[in-house]
Amino acid sequence: MSKYWAVFKTQLLNNFAYAGDLAAGSVMIVLFLWIFAQLWKVTYSAVGTERIAGLSRQDTLWYLMLAEVIVLSKPRLARTIAQQVRDGSVAYLLNKPYHFLLYQCSVGLGDSVLRIVTNTLMGGAVVWLLVGPPPNPQGWPLVFVTVVLAWLLDFCITAMIGLAAFITEEVRAFEWIYQKILFILGGLLIPLDFYPSWLQTIAKATPFAYTLYGPARLFVEPSLLRFGEVVLGQVVWLAILAGLLTFFYQRGVTRLAINGG
Repeated sequence: MSKYWAVFKTQLLNNFAYAGDLAAGSVMIVLFLWIFAQLWKVTYSAVGTERIAGLSRQDTLWYLMLAEVIVLSKPRLARTIAQQVRDGSVAYLLNKPYHFLLYQCSVGLGDSVLRIVTNTLMGGAVVWLLVGPPPNPQGWPLVFVTVVLAWLLDFCITAMIGLAAFITEEVRAFEWIYQKILFILGGLLIPLDFYPSWLQTIAKATPFAYTLYGPARLFVEPSLLRFGEVVLGQVVWLAILAGLLTFFYQRGVTRLAINGG
């Protein structure tokens, strides 16, 4: 694993050279959270209650902050793989003395670390100013574990979308569909607690809920019981998706058509 650790460190150091660009990119999360704050302020006022489905306005904003951090910090892996197929550089990557998927995972993780830090600092500062301090810090180590597993789940899904480029070359449509699924079943825009019970049951049974809703809900209501439920679901889905990813990779390589250089 030393080679992948070296790739991760190299990518992380490269991103340090562009820390200003990362900070500028975090302006997006500031804009999103300010808009969310105004929308949920009106919503809670219209309902005339301090809590909806067990969540206060403060809980909802902190939930949305972490969900946005996870989404905005992940790399555009599917587009990266598709571009490598179109320009032919994937041929060089496949011939290197490392596993293609583990290499992509190391590079993506190196890209994500600083984004997570900057987005958390910027987004957290905005929500703190708007609705007050974050939830109990004692639960943060548990949340960190679920965020790492959520990142791996997203990696498996986006890598499978990227591998579709081995056959179709273009994957933006698939990526767009995945993003919209995260909006609804992942609980990116609205916590799943606010959904009708039948839709909650469906959403919470999918890997998308464990990518966003699970970590974000644990963040605002930390407990060992909820942590165990989230991690168990993440591990089960990670095993399933990792198996599917390996299968599609093995099949995709045999059907890959190299273009470009």
